[in-house]
Amino acid sequence: MSLIKYEILNTVVEYDSLTKASEALNITQSAVSHAIASLESECGFSLLHRSRSGVRLTAEGERILGYTREIIRWAELMNQEISLIRGAEIGTVRIGTFASVSTQWLPGILKQFRLRHPGIEIKLWEGDYAEIENWLASGAIDLGFLSLGDSSPFETITLQKDRMMCILPRDHVFASKKSVSFELLLEQPFILPKWGGDNEIERLIRQHAAKLNVVYEVAEDQAIMAMVRNGLGISLLPEMVLQNHTESLALIPLEGDPYRMIGLACASLRNLSPAARRFIEEVQQWLISGRENF
Repeated sequence: MSLIKYEILNTVVEYDSLTKASEALNITQSAVSHAIASLESECGFSLLHRSRSGVRLTAEGERILGYTREIIRWAELMNQEISLIRGAEIGTVRIGTFASVSTQWLPGILKQFRLRHPGIEIKLWEGDYAEIENWLASGAIDLGFLSLGDSSPFETITLQKDRMMCILPRDHVFASKKSVSFELLLEQPFILPKWGGDNEIERLIRQHAAKLNVVYEVAEDQAIMAMVRNGLGISLLPEMVLQNHTESLALIPLEGDPYRMIGLACASLRNLSPAARRFIEEVQQWLISGRENF
C-alpha cells in the first residue's frame, strides 16, 4: 500500500471533508476519492461513511487509522534522520495547543523557530485539554501543550508555573485585598470556566471539597472577563490569560498561591522526531530568554 494513500486518508479524517482535504493537499477531489477507493479495495472493506454533512470513519476505518498514523510518523522520522545525515533540517511537527498558549507564547516561539529552522513546518491544532489529550492518544499530533496534573498517561516536560488569580470588578468589596481565601469565594456568585478535560479549576474545587455558587458556566476566557467587568459574578483564571487586562479588572491572588503547571506532552520522548526535539529546545530557550524580545 502506498504511503500517499495513508496521508490522504489522514487528511480527510482531519478535515472531515473530501473537498477540504483536496484543498489542503493541493490535489483534485477526484484524486482524493480515487485514493480512498483504492485503499478501501486493498483493505477489502469501507473506511469512510459518506453523507451530505461530510465523511466519518467506519468502525473498520477507526481500527486501522492508528496504524496509518504510525506508518506516516515513522516514515517522517526516517526522512528527517536522512536529512540530518546529509546536513539539512526538514520535517513537520504537529502541535496541540490551547488558547492562552496560542496567544501569549506561540507568536514569539514560532517567529524564533522559523528563523532558525526554516526547513521545518509547524502545524497547529487548537483545542481544549481533553481534545489535545485525545489527539496525543490517537497519534494525530506529535506534541501537546497541557496543564499537567498529578498523573498523566503521557511523557511530559514541565515548562512554567501559571498562578491562579481571582478576578473581580474593580469596585468589588474584595478588590483592595492583598489575597483572598477560597472560602470567601463561596459567598459570591461565581462564573465557572468550563474547559474540557480535568482542568485546574475543577482540581482546585475538589481539593477544597467546596460547592461554589455557580451562576454561569462559560468556556471562553474573554467572555468570562467581560461578564466579571459587568458585575455578573467573580471567577478564577490563570495569570497568563489575564495579561493586558490589569486595568479593567481587579486581580487578587488566592491564599496558598495555587497554580497550573504548563508543560509539553507526547506519547514517547525517546521516539520523538528530530524536528520535534528542535521545537522543544526552542520553546525552552524562548521561555528563558527569547520572550524578552517579543
